[in-house]
Amino acid sequence: MPKAHTLADTKKEQKRAYWMLVLPGFLIYVSVMAFPTIFSVILSVTDYNGGKLFGGKPVSFVGFKWYARLFVDEYFYLALKNNLWIVCVSVFGQIPLGFFLAYVLHRGLVKKGDFFQTMIYLPTVISTVVIGILWKSFFAPYGAFPELVRLFNPTYEFGISNHPILPVLFVILWMYTGMYMIIFMANLQKIDGAVIEAARIDGASEGQTLRYVILPALSGVLVVSAILAISGSLKSFDLIYVMTGGGPANRTTVLSIYMFDKAFKGAPNYPLANAISTVMVIISFSLIGLTKWVERRFGGKE
Repeated sequence: MPKAHTLADTKKEQKRAYWMLVLPGFLIYVSVMAFPTIFSVILSVTDYNGGKLFGGKPVSFVGFKWYARLFVDEYFYLALKNNLWIVCVSVFGQIPLGFFLAYVLHRGLVKKGDFFQTMIYLPTVISTVVIGILWKSFFAPYGAFPELVRLFNPTYEFGISNHPILPVLFVILWMYTGMYMIIFMANLQKIDGAVIEAARIDGASEGQTLRYVILPALSGVLVVSAILAISGSLKSFDLIYVMTGGGPANRTTVLSIYMFDKAFKGAPNYPLANAISTVMVIISFSLIGLTKWVERRFGGKE
């Protein structure tokens, strides 16, 4: 007769199945995310310059030397300021505008909603490099934008070079708003229409329904969107690199480009580049923590 399974055997099989399912993902996470992050932090407190393999000297511990150097570098603060501008445009521009567009389309306040939904989302699926090249040509001193302005003001002198970050902020707002619009539209469809209808029957206006019914129901989605916006803003690289390359005179550089320049241009300084990446992670977690605190303090419940 076959031996009957005991409770202990069942638990062993469950544990074995659990590890068979979890272990591959865990190993991939450790290899791709955890180990590079820890290794980057370790490099940031050494004087590593390629090691013996590349003719460098042996690695030694130097403490927070590179962090101290980083915080007295004016270009670091310039890059940080530009990154914070991008964060502001993403959190207070893309998300509210994306929600507004999603609400208008979901409530059917405009005709041909499918057409507008497609057109607004379209920039998200186009290659970032292609978008960067197109907008770079559009805002060039002899591009379409100055010519359009001169139609209304013939004496116009191309003055956007005084604020070179503005075209970048505009393109970022234009490019990613559609993604948040789709996120909000998908979640608006999950709200029970009977709840909204009941609020309207009780005499709630469109604004009151939005404030007291819809926004509290989407508080979790707003937080997730804010986290996506913050993390995406701090690692912005490709669009800015194509449009401006960080110029002119590093006035559009961001932390990722600043890190790239230190690691791969001129005489590479790998510890300083890793210190920059560590600071980026700390800033990102700090802003995300602030977002979660605001949601717990003022947000509603889904």
